[in-house]
Amino acid sequence: METLYLNDCYLKEFEATIESVKDNKYVVLDKTAFYPNSGGQPYDTGVFIRHGEEFPVVYVGKFGDVISHEVSKPGLKSGDKVTGKIDWDRRYILMRYHTAAHLLSEVIHKEIGARITGNQLNTDKGRIDFDLENYDRDKLIEYIAQANEIIQKELPVKTYFLEREEAFKNPDLFSLKNVLPPEVKELRIVEIEGFDTKACGGTHVKNIKEIGKIEFLKAENKGKNNRRLYFKLV
Repeated sequence: METLYLNDCYLKEFEATIESVKDNKYVVLDKTAFYPNSGGQPYDTGVFIRHGEEFPVVYVGKFGDVISHEVSKPGLKSGDKVTGKIDWDRRYILMRYHTAAHLLSEVIHKEIGARITGNQLNTDKGRIDFDLENYDRDKLIEYIAQANEIIQKELPVKTYFLEREEAFKNPDLFSLKNVLPPEVKELRIVEIEGFDTKACGGTHVKNIKEIGKIEFLKAENKGKNNRRLYFKLV
């Protein structure tokens, strides 16, 4: 399956052929621009259109190498040609949040050396978990202010691919404390020019100015060395 969103996060509409349909609602295409629920970024929603008839896409998941689209209406079948349309408003706000999370995570890492242990993005707020013994709420607010100052520099964001062996020569590419499965041979890199470079399969804006402004919501202590920061975009 060709994952169109990896090369073009701004692709809103595409043509595809249905390869399989399970239980009259789980649809697999030969290519897709729909982002599956993964890496803390929620799935895309939207519609498939066949001969003018719309089939709402209500969930997208990745199972192994297969991206499956759940539709809320029966009728699609293998071999059908469809037009896929992304709910762009939802996708774009998630792109803004994902790039903001990269930016803010790197500010925190540069300031106090904390490693990111997880994140969860939504259309109304974002969450970052990081490994830190002690934290200061006022400092976190200060780090958000720093991130907002960097946004004013309007740094471009670019994506490209590196072979696994080449990528592992630079441990800074990996922000999350996990190990990539061995079957992953090529890594997608997201670079905020001159500031941060990370391996990431998510969708991002082209320039950090599109993030807007980051606002502090709250901070939580989630147990030993686990701190959680909530933020929103305005």
